[in-house]
Amino acid sequence: MTPEEFRRFGHQLIDWVADYRARIAGRPVMARTAPGEVQSQLPTAPPEQPEDFAAIFRDLEHVLVPGLLHWQHPHFFGYFPANAALASVLGDYLSTGLGVLGLSWQASPALTELEEVVTDWMRQLVGLSAGWSGVIQDTASTCTLVALLCARERTTGYSLSRGGLQAEAQPLVVYTSDQAHSSVEKAALLAGFGRANLRLIAHDEAYALRPAALEAAICQDIRDGRKPCAIVATAGTTICTAFDPIDAIAALARQYHLWLHVDAAMAGAAMILPECRSLWQGIEEADSLVFNAHKWPGAAFDCSLYYVRDPEHLIRVLSTNPSYLQSSADGRVKNLRDWGIPLGRRFRALKLWCLLRAEGVTNLQARLRRDLANAQWLAQQVSSTPLWRVLAPVRLQTVCVRHAPPGLQGQALDRHTLAWVERINRSGAAYLTPAILDGRWMVRVSIGAETTEREHVAALWERMRQEAEQAWPSQAD
Repeated sequence: MTPEEFRRFGHQLIDWVADYRARIAGRPVMARTAPGEVQSQLPTAPPEQPEDFAAIFRDLEHVLVPGLLHWQHPHFFGYFPANAALASVLGDYLSTGLGVLGLSWQASPALTELEEVVTDWMRQLVGLSAGWSGVIQDTASTCTLVALLCARERTTGYSLSRGGLQAEAQPLVVYTSDQAHSSVEKAALLAGFGRANLRLIAHDEAYALRPAALEAAICQDIRDGRKPCAIVATAGTTICTAFDPIDAIAALARQYHLWLHVDAAMAGAAMILPECRSLWQGIEEADSLVFNAHKWPGAAFDCSLYYVRDPEHLIRVLSTNPSYLQSSADGRVKNLRDWGIPLGRRFRALKLWCLLRAEGVTNLQARLRRDLANAQWLAQQVSSTPLWRVLAPVRLQTVCVRHAPPGLQGQALDRHTLAWVERINRSGAAYLTPAILDGRWMVRVSIGAETTEREHVAALWERMRQEAEQAWPSQAD
């Protein structure tokens, strides 16, 4: 493709994306394709000759887009907010168009230094002290893995330089809540701890980790000859946005010399609002934390912010220094290859930089406060309606609900719940994700898409009542 062809098709592509966003509300939220349907419409072998880009646009519109779940839709209430603000999309486009790699500071000085700037901007935005140093990783899953690798090496006195975990006399143990994200278990397994050395600690009535149960598990492992290593606390659990008591957990981490990592993947963005920061009281006592700029705030995926208290320890665990990457600037600059698992990195800072500059702190805060208010409004509607229940405290923008007709219990209630949420999803009117809480299915309403306003939440609530109550018409009022 020549630069002139790129210019022509690039303009068409920008127009296409702009039209897609402008008209997205008119599309069904969930894809209606059957398994294998998209694949069946595509050739089984690559083209022998070049194709006109117009053909690619046709397949995009007629084959790929019908097979998408539209995460930027105002009626998207599933999983978590995964906003990709258009200013950030332009930043991501710039990153791809420039095509630079951050193998070292010298490989692209601006890549490294802009990342230093925007991670520090975000540190300030969420109220963290200057004692934290940040880096952009791909996802929170990777950040948690990096944290557990650092915890493992600090606990073992850098066993990686000797015989690794195989040479350790005592098994190392990781502790987390039974409400923690599945990525914590995955990270513990990948870091070599083993499933037998992962402790899932019981939660309280608000679905937060119980510090007393955590301490009991630590003491039992010490008596059994194991070595406690790390705690992963959660600030905003996936299912119901519960907050573990970080201050109490941090006290135990200090007492027993454990690494404390805080997973605030979605909810950490709420700390942009000063009124929310009490939810993670004690955060300054943690060793590492993660929150995703690519969720609620609006940076295009992937843009996960990882912060550490001791960057020298992180570098010692993850650094590589082959001769072909050395330069005269080493020792005076950050080489971000030493701050994560991959050697190279994309210019991810651009999309966050563009977002923050185009939106500004005031507008970003206003959008988050709008979502919090909409969640409270929905919770009030549910709580005041017979046969409907809010199942967990509404800390931020997630509302956990269940429609519970009288006499409907156990698996019958589960079937009812899954049936009405499936009808909503299949209709294309909205998208919700069910989940299990206390052993029974319920429905999570995650409010936070960039274009979602009160009118969309109100329409969702009307549709929820319609679909859930249609099987119980005599109980509807």
